[in-house]
Amino acid sequence: MLTEERFARIVSLVEARGSVTVAELMEEFNSSESTIRRDLTTLDRSGRLLKVRGGAIARNGSLSTRDDEVASRMERNIEEKGTIGSYAAALIVPEDFVYIDAGTTTDQMLSHIKCKEAVFVTNAVSHAMKLAAMGCRVYILGGEFKHATEAIVGEEAIASLAKYNFTKGFFGTNGITRENGFTTPEVKEAMVKQSAMRSCRETYVLADGSKFGGVCAIGFGDFDSATIITDRVERKEFAECRNIVEVSK
Repeated sequence: MLTEERFARIVSLVEARGSVTVAELMEEFNSSESTIRRDLTTLDRSGRLLKVRGGAIARNGSLSTRDDEVASRMERNIEEKGTIGSYAAALIVPEDFVYIDAGTTTDQMLSHIKCKEAVFVTNAVSHAMKLAAMGCRVYILGGEFKHATEAIVGEEAIASLAKYNFTKGFFGTNGITRENGFTTPEVKEAMVKQSAMRSCRETYVLADGSKFGGVCAIGFGDFDSATIITDRVERKEFAECRNIVEVSK
């Protein structure tokens, strides 16, 4: 079987079932685990499916209205997120007053932060704990705790943001398109992201290449409202965008 034929059949199976496992595909194509994992990586990078731990899920279903649990998202694209996080952390200087959004990609920048003189604000409990343990001065927003993303959300969080003026803000996103901008599944989290972005002098969205072309239910920022830091840009519609910084390992 030709490689492109196998790719087409894998995509067809994923779209028909919603998700498939590596083991299922190994049996279906009588292929080795390394071959299937390599195929899924290629198809993920081309935007034809979304590679997850142990298999793949369809990208082009209905609009997502729910966040995956942090534990499941933490396993996705770890190396890519680490590369993005390292680049983002290097942008922080001693005079900065920094907002760091909840999320698994923003989490990857924390261990790379060398500038301990900056002051940090976050809506993520885990981020605050890590920053404090590193000896950083950190404030956490008050409000409703959202278990799925381990984020503080709601009206109280938005009210807390009104008094801040950040020099830099770093945000995660679930999807990016030129038409819909930055999107996420849940309205409360979107509203906090939107409010925080409005309070930032410089805004950065940290997103691995799989986020391009994805759309979730709620928008929180226009496409050109932030600099996007990513590991790769493979879709043609994003190739000439000046607000995208592509970093390599």
